[in-house]
Amino acid sequence: MLYTIRNSLLQVTASAAGAELMSIQTADGTEYLWQGDPKYWSDRAPNIFPYVARLTKEQYTYQGKTYHLPIHGFAPTAPFTVTAAAEDSVTFTLESNPEYYEMYPFLFRFSIRYYLEGQTLHAELTVENKDEKTMYFGLGGHPGINVPLEEGLSFEDYYLEFPDAPIRRVEFTPACFITGREDPFEIENHRYPLHHTMFNDDAIVLKGIAGWTRLASDKGNRAVTLIAPDLPVYGFWHMPRTDAPYICLEPWSSLPAHQDVIEDLQTQEDLISLEAGKAYRTTWSLKIE
Repeated sequence: MLYTIRNSLLQVTASAAGAELMSIQTADGTEYLWQGDPKYWSDRAPNIFPYVARLTKEQYTYQGKTYHLPIHGFAPTAPFTVTAAAEDSVTFTLESNPEYYEMYPFLFRFSIRYYLEGQTLHAELTVENKDEKTMYFGLGGHPGINVPLEEGLSFEDYYLEFPDAPIRRVEFTPACFITGREDPFEIENHRYPLHHTMFNDDAIVLKGIAGWTRLASDKGNRAVTLIAPDLPVYGFWHMPRTDAPYICLEPWSSLPAHQDVIEDLQTQEDLISLEAGKAYRTTWSLKIE
């Protein structure tokens, strides 16, 4: 089922299936969100929980037992329930159940609240630990943004703008696992021009970004800024080796598994640990220009 929220500047639609964003439109009807053309990528904006990206053999261990999780966890395909709704906000909630417990042995409540504030769409993520033990997880977003955003422009007319901070690129293997190495990500004048070949080896994953990145073109007036001050990893992606007319701006809390390593959930150093009975909350946002 689809749910639409709106204010005078934006209209946003999301689905209870995966709590996935389906549309982000301005008042003049311009669509900013990728619309899922299966020629390139049939998704639009998956939500990530309880693990970011890939696990070796889709496996991890916890207290000596092996568990299986698909890429980005089970949230992208999970049926969420709407637990609150208003004209300019909607909250989707996912509760642990026996099926998920087989994949992820913790009792939890995961909520995503979308709400509008002027020309900004906020996604507030809340994880509640309903268990009697500490839980470990990763989370994030994966929204695809149309590029170009205006007629007459091309993908190559756009760039990613970054704040002034030393940025590092996380090295990935050809199979899209991390090596443990990070290298300086060199850019000129805080800008990285877009070109389709930048994704020939899959995603570009960066650390050290100081809270935001902006997708824009000097030849146009429309832009999108991803704001995620609490999430330390930013991923950028479109379907490799294609001319896909979109880019995903992905805020992540953590990194995927090391190549050929079955990660232990309790010892993977960048996962969020949440004590019994506690709640974790973070927000990522898209400012639509």
